[in-house]
Order: sequence, then C-alpha cells, then structure tokens
Amino acid sequence: MTISEQNNEPSIIESFVESPVGLLIFAHGAGADKSHPYIEKVTRLFNDEKINVVRFNFPYMDKRLLDGKKYPPNRMPILLPCYQQVLNTYIKKNKTGLPIFIGGKSMGSRVAVTLACEEQNIAGVICIGYPFHPQKKPEKLRLEPLQQTRYPVHILQGDRDALGSKEDVAEYDLSPLCEISFYEDGDHDLKPRVKSGYTHEQHINNAITRAVRFIHEKS
Repeated sequence: MTISEQNNEPSIIESFVESPVGLLIFAHGAGADKSHPYIEKVTRLFNDEKINVVRFNFPYMDKRLLDGKKYPPNRMPILLPCYQQVLNTYIKKNKTGLPIFIGGKSMGSRVAVTLACEEQNIAGVICIGYPFHPQKKPEKLRLEPLQQTRYPVHILQGDRDALGSKEDVAEYDLSPLCEISFYEDGDHDLKPRVKSGYTHEQHINNAITRAVRFIHEKS
C-alpha cells in the first residue's frame, strides 16, 4: 500500500504475513529509499520469520523520487515527526495487540532510537549500522539517544563500520538497555571483505536471526 504524498504523508509499503508474531516499522538510511534491494532483502527475511514490516520514505526521499533531484536528508525536526506519524498510525491500527518494534538502517535507526527517548507504545528498537558518528569525524558523537532510551535497543554493527567500529564503540558509555551484536570484518552494511572468510549474505542472515530473537525476547 502506498500513501499519497498529496497530503504531505509519507509513502508507505506494508509487507504483511499470515499469523504474524510482531510488527516492525523500519526506516531507510540517508542514501537509499524504502524499496532499495538491501531494505527489500531485510524485509523478506523478517517476513520469513512471521514479522510484519512497514517501510516508509522520509520527505526528502519522496521528493527525490518525484523530480529526480538529489536532495540532502531532512534534519531531525522533520525526520522525527514523520516517523512519529507513521508509528502513531500503526499503533491505532494495531487491534490485535501485536508487539510493535521500530528501527531502521543507519540514519533511520538514529531517528528510531531518538523516538525511543520519549514514551511510546513500543517494545523495542532494532538498528542496522547505527551511525555513532559521521564518517571520518569520530569526535562528533551521536550517543545521546542511546544513553536516554526508555526501551531496549539492539544494534547490529559491522566491527569495522566507518561510522562506529567495534574499537570505537568499546569506549562509549551507553544505556544498559542497549545491546550490540558485531559482525566480523563487516562494514556499515555488514559487508565483510572476501579475505575474512565470511559473506555478506551470511552476515545479513545472521543479523536478522539475532534481531528476530530480540523481538521474541522483548515481546
């Protein structure tokens, strides 16, 4: 289902399954929209585990797709209300009481964790490649949401992620509600180098398996 942009509402895709055990609202990263192959793959893996997935575009991405121009990501004062709007919609629609999780890839995960600093009707947050700092700017930390979250957070992170490596993260003071799973030699997309002996598919599959376990643990 796609929600029209005419009313300034984000475009949404629902990927739903029979007899679901949870609902995940998942936001894209800075450079890829809700239908990017990476997001599609993650969605299929969650669906295979009976998790309903809602994907949506932030306003700048819908604008990119509308006129083909490469607009920069919106700032938090726009990203947060957009995500909150989608979350509120599915809280209202959730008549069967499915546990609701929020999350995203990179920038989308940062927005999700920031929402989790406020009272929400959610069970937890799932982050793939959390952007602990901008690339090549390790001094500009984005830790506050991970220190103030009110809900359990699970981060799936490549251990050589340029936006927060395993070595970097070891130095950070995060909330005890935050858990991190690292993937050997993985980059920001969890992709390892060939010499590591791992494959990208292995890391993605293992990451989603861990995320699904988190969903069952926190539901």
